[in-house]
Amino acid sequence: MNDTFDVIQTLPGPLSREASRFEPGVGLSVVVPVYRGASTIGKLVDELSRLAPAGGLEIILVNDGSPDNSDAVCRALLETAAVPLTYIEHARNFGEHNAVLTGLRHARGAYVITMDDDLQNPPEEVVRLFDHARTGNWDVVYTRYAVKQHAGWRNLGSRFANKVADVLLDKPKGLYLSSFRCMAALVVRAVTQYTGPYPYIDGLIMQVTRRIDSIEVRHLPRLEGRSNYTLTRLVRLWLNLATSFSLIPLRLAVFAGAAMAALGVIGAVATIVEALFLNETPTGWASTMVVLLLVGGVQSMILGVLGEYVGRTFLTANGKPQGAIRMVARNDVPGVAEPLGVPAKPVGTS
Repeated sequence: MNDTFDVIQTLPGPLSREASRFEPGVGLSVVVPVYRGASTIGKLVDELSRLAPAGGLEIILVNDGSPDNSDAVCRALLETAAVPLTYIEHARNFGEHNAVLTGLRHARGAYVITMDDDLQNPPEEVVRLFDHARTGNWDVVYTRYAVKQHAGWRNLGSRFANKVADVLLDKPKGLYLSSFRCMAALVVRAVTQYTGPYPYIDGLIMQVTRRIDSIEVRHLPRLEGRSNYTLTRLVRLWLNLATSFSLIPLRLAVFAGAAMAALGVIGAVATIVEALFLNETPTGWASTMVVLLLVGGVQSMILGVLGEYVGRTFLTANGKPQGAIRMVARNDVPGVAEPLGVPAKPVGTS
């Protein structure tokens, strides 16, 4: 164990100059985004440190603007961790997928596992996941759960998101998209080239490879606190999935508009026939209002979809950062003689 650690400031761009020096130097990197994880991250690092994967292990912690004392806990772990540990601090909260991308850019492993900080994924499953990917020569291995220890509404939202992903991401049917996943260095290098402000890790993976498998693992009840995923966060995540990696919502809007136009033509023909051949003045104020409200609702939906795409394009063009790194520190940095000492800039900016 090394009781000293180096503080390293990273350079801008999709891959920092410091991080890009490293060829895979360990067998396995474990990337953990930290948010309100002060009570669990120490135990997680301790349990991971006891593992002995082929080629060795390193841990990367990314503090995504956590409002609790996760920063102090992670800094203390730099001095006590029994394995190489990298600590990265985001300047503010950017979201889980942004934090994971930051961690992936600093991983040196031939394989990289991403997992949450809440201990619901048993650390002892890490080596089994890694060995399955390594021996099977898989690019990506996801995990699936026999029983998920989440609230009912959260499980329902996950099932809905996975069904939508079946269509939008063209993923293998039935594949469960879990945040507890293992990726080969090939996939990590490709995924980390993305510099947009709205990353969705699974969408990026599906654009890179189809050599994907899954294994069943245990899912434990949450030990401390409650899930950081509120309904609002889940909706934002779904919007990333729906609008960042697919044009299908726009095409659905086109079909919805065409369907309403067809109904309008049918209604107009029926009205003309009634007026000309039945010699009756069309009546039905209530039905007219229903049609108007229906058409107006569909039009508003279409405008909303278009607005979401335009808004994201606008923010991307104006340089909305994917993440801003305040500090990077390592307790063990093989091959680096001295800190770079270059001020950090937001990721994804030029």
